[in-house]
Amino acid sequence: MATVSLTYGNKINESAQVGDTAYYVTTSSQGGFTTSLNNSTPTTENVYVTIGTIRSIAADRLSMVVNTSLTTSQIPTTSHFIFFSKDNVANMTTALGYYAEVVLKNNSTTEAELFSIGSDYFESSK
Repeated sequence: MATVSLTYGNKINESAQVGDTAYYVTTSSQGGFTTSLNNSTPTTENVYVTIGTIRSIAADRLSMVVNTSLTTSQIPTTSHFIFFSKDNVANMTTALGYYAEVVLKNNSTTEAELFSIGSDYFESSK
């Protein structure tokens, strides 16, 4: 599989990591972009294109290398908006561990008010 190096003028989002999938979409000359996956006649202007899996990100976060199967003419340019998605199997945002214990203390000599406490849980087995 071939690789493509993408270099940016600004730092790559901190959430991007090796293993994420990179995409691009063509931007409009008037600014912004539109995508429509339900369009019966998709064009290059309204469909996102999968570049591939992020292989590495430079330490300065100004470039990344992506494994790709795109041809040279399909590689994104500066006129494209590049974005990424995470693998939802590896990046679940639920609690880890078996239990939690919380102790709340108020060492203030004046009145304090607690507005909210929340938790997240899921049943892992029966």
